[in-house]
Amino acid sequence: MLETKKSIMGGDEREHRRLAMTLAAVLLLGAFQLGEGELKGNYSKLSGIIIPGFASTQLRAWSILDCPYSPLDFNPLDLVWLDTTKLLSAVNCWLKCMLLDPYNQTDHPECKSRPDSGLSAITELDPGYITGPLSSVWKEWVKWCIEFGIEANGIIAAPYDWRLSPSMLEERDLYFYKLKQTFETALKLRGGPSIVFAHSLGNNVFRYFLEWLKLEIAPKQYIQWLDDHIYAFFSVGAPLLGSTETVKGMLSGNTFGLPVSEGTARLMFNSFGSSLWMMPFSKYCRADAMYLKHFSGGIRKGPNTYQCEQKEFQSNYSGFSTNIINIEIPSTRVSEFSQTNYSSMECGLPTQLSFSAREISDGTFFKAIEDYDSDSKRTLHQLKKSYHDDPVLNPLTPWDRPPIKNVFCIYGVDSRTEVGYYFAPSGKPYPDNWIITDVIYEIEGSLVSRSGNQVEGNPGPASGDETVPYHSLSWCKNWLGPRVNITRAPQSEHDGSDVQVELNVEHHDEDVVPNMTRSPRVKYITYYEDSESIPGKRTAVWELDKANHRNIVRSPALMRELWLQIWHDIHADSPSKFVSKAKRGPLRDDDCYWDYGKARCAWPEYCEYRYVFGDVHLGQSCRLRNSSADALLHYV
Repeated sequence: MLETKKSIMGGDEREHRRLAMTLAAVLLLGAFQLGEGELKGNYSKLSGIIIPGFASTQLRAWSILDCPYSPLDFNPLDLVWLDTTKLLSAVNCWLKCMLLDPYNQTDHPECKSRPDSGLSAITELDPGYITGPLSSVWKEWVKWCIEFGIEANGIIAAPYDWRLSPSMLEERDLYFYKLKQTFETALKLRGGPSIVFAHSLGNNVFRYFLEWLKLEIAPKQYIQWLDDHIYAFFSVGAPLLGSTETVKGMLSGNTFGLPVSEGTARLMFNSFGSSLWMMPFSKYCRADAMYLKHFSGGIRKGPNTYQCEQKEFQSNYSGFSTNIINIEIPSTRVSEFSQTNYSSMECGLPTQLSFSAREISDGTFFKAIEDYDSDSKRTLHQLKKSYHDDPVLNPLTPWDRPPIKNVFCIYGVDSRTEVGYYFAPSGKPYPDNWIITDVIYEIEGSLVSRSGNQVEGNPGPASGDETVPYHSLSWCKNWLGPRVNITRAPQSEHDGSDVQVELNVEHHDEDVVPNMTRSPRVKYITYYEDSESIPGKRTAVWELDKANHRNIVRSPALMRELWLQIWHDIHADSPSKFVSKAKRGPLRDDDCYWDYGKARCAWPEYCEYRYVFGDVHLGQSCRLRNSSADALLHYV
């Protein structure tokens, strides 16, 4: 962006930036209409509301804490998450500001932290010359919005305390009440509905909000409220059936690259009520609401039922590719648990038990290790109180398609992703009482183990995004209509020669796998789009090759596709429901580069060589041609 800032100072840059100005003009002109899930007019009235994922919101101190043996203390508004300087120099103080009471989710007696507000709370977690780029989350996304002319009040962050369980978010912070007000304020301020961008755990938060909203407004007004306030929902990297990495964090600790021990990471993670929110669960089991609350405020208690389809007991792994937990425990008291969990039993030797996603989410696993893990009682208490008995929703159940007109589900595929673990006692006290002896990975349609041992299971057609398994990410394919158009195209700019299409593929609430080829050196996007939609709805699923869980929100290909889809939607003459995939050319100066083989700027029909003072290499001087704005007509 440095060259862009410098070029703006030049007198001729406006002419060279016709693409951005064209989009900006769209922001100022035209009417705004909604009908049958389509947007006509402009997006000057649209707002973008960002709901970040786990550990993607800054937390600031709301206490005065003196840290002995350290020159750094904590004062009100000091950065806690994430301040690596204080983490390294005063880790015990830092932990006091991060930990919550594992039973009631209250703050540590000596220090409390609260989420920051505004876009700065989610762009960089630890701002700084070195730490800033390493902790960047939504910063590139916001840059794209600014470059394409979006006003400051058109981008709204909805940060939250990602340590809390869903019910505590509302009880302590009134988060869902404030989120409802955010949507209503955006409508009054800008005159149109919002587009929701949710990443990772943010999708779970948004799902809970939609269920909470049902209890706050009259039932007949619920769908109308959604239609008035939400135009589209872009779900990015959603753990729709949970993430297996959560199990690793709960039993052995996951440092996420922080300079802390795994035991410390486990202690901190298990104090968060949200740790159970991301547990894997079966797609075959559902729960009815325990409470039926009318919007007027009356509450009556109903039956709390948890039922599983017969497929759950006919399949071995709750629909996942393998057993998620394989753990060695002493052979005493094993008769209390199902014999089907045993892989071996010899007198006096440890017994290895295996557990599926259902047995983890319903508490069976934690009851099995209750005598061998001091944290299990806390887990069972939190699981029942904050999840199984939640008055709004049991979050550990499959998510049906949200009742929003336009839904786009986006995730990465074909990265090596952990899907199962082998644990054994370490002989040490909590929190270091378990060690991982082996890890099972899914890699592009196959299962492998870290040790090289043979793996039993049912691998899927692809692998996940390094954090969430493919089985969980791809659950949203069930949201598609009965017939689907599938397109596979390169992620980079292309001329259409490597685009493959399958039309009207039948879809019956199951995974859709295209019969298409891949070039080994090319990263693709595979689009699954409604050919025959659910009445009044429009659904699409985008799979991005090799896009990992965290960095997908910074993917230029994703941001380009998002903007083109919005551009397509606002155009009154759009003949199709989705933007054309036939060709992709550069949209920004940053997309132009120097082709050393041909000694010219690549994409000469879009880009030209134009030096601006301060350019330090040839590619930096490749910029969009004056006529490049006309290329947008290809995407109508």
